[in-house]
Amino acid sequence: MPFSFFHLLCYITIIFAEVDAVNEGASKSKSKLRLFVFGDSYVDTGNWRKSIGSSWKEPYGITFPGKPSGRFSDGRVLTDYIASYLGIRTPIAYKWRKEVKRSNLEYGMNFAYGGTGVLDTLANQPNMTTQIDFFQRLVEQKVYGKQDLDNSVGLISVAGNDYATYLARNTHDLQKLGDFTKKIMDQLEINIDRIRGLGVKRIAVTLIEPMGCIPLQAASSSYSNCTQALNLGSKFHNQMLNQSLQNLNAKDNSTAFITLDLYDAFFSALNKFTTHAPAGSLGLKPCCEGKEMGKYYCGSVDESGAKLYTICENPNLSFFWDTLHPSQNGWHSIFSSLRSSLHKLTT
Repeated sequence: MPFSFFHLLCYITIIFAEVDAVNEGASKSKSKLRLFVFGDSYVDTGNWRKSIGSSWKEPYGITFPGKPSGRFSDGRVLTDYIASYLGIRTPIAYKWRKEVKRSNLEYGMNFAYGGTGVLDTLANQPNMTTQIDFFQRLVEQKVYGKQDLDNSVGLISVAGNDYATYLARNTHDLQKLGDFTKKIMDQLEINIDRIRGLGVKRIAVTLIEPMGCIPLQAASSSYSNCTQALNLGSKFHNQMLNQSLQNLNAKDNSTAFITLDLYDAFFSALNKFTTHAPAGSLGLKPCCEGKEMGKYYCGSVDESGAKLYTICENPNLSFFWDTLHPSQNGWHSIFSSLRSSLHKLTT
């Protein structure tokens, strides 16, 4: 999730389309689960307002569903793949809860907003604490009762934007980054425990991706190498997060909290992608990017509507869609590396 506030200034309008999850052959025995999602653009499926969200602007969504659907990708994101694995449709985005039939709420709900973090970020959108407030309100209103929550799973993907915000505000003060990580962990542990306290039975938390491999960072090497200093920061965050989840499990004497290792999944998927992908594959280079780095972004247009971005010929040959987010192809590869961990959500 990571760094998606860089896209926030785009203005767009587009007709909303309700989107189903991809069928990955999940078992019918899992079909009664509810999925509740919290976090950032890696899992957001449409909570940004159409008038300001870059995820609602062309060419986002060109692979699936064929037009922008609020996802920060050309197609599906992590939420879609996990929902399909659980045997359910992708849960409705919180923003649209009053505009759909009650039956559309039976798969859970997605509270994630691209650009947000554990703490406040440069994106003026609900942080994780506020997202949980939204969830608590629905529980108190009996939108989801005890039986629903007894069959529920939580998904959390967050923190990349926290680091992006810190680095933007503290360019020359990286010595305190470790202290900032501890601050994130303190609040994140409170938030995760709170979701559990509201009745969610199993909660999967993503470890942070290798931040130095995001195209925005890899651009300085012409997309040939990751920035290792940022990857070390990701490792430190993940070590602390693993310890926090162990503490929470020990507190409840349970295994309710599990990790989804995005760090290793990214590297594994990237390695397979670069080793076995056909000629023309893009590696760390994004499929869609502004014509001028730092000034224009994927989806940028001028006053006459002319495109100020370029897009690759075949998104299926890309791992990254834009300078911040995986493509649908990338997410499919990442999900394949995560599958072995997901069985813990349903056992």
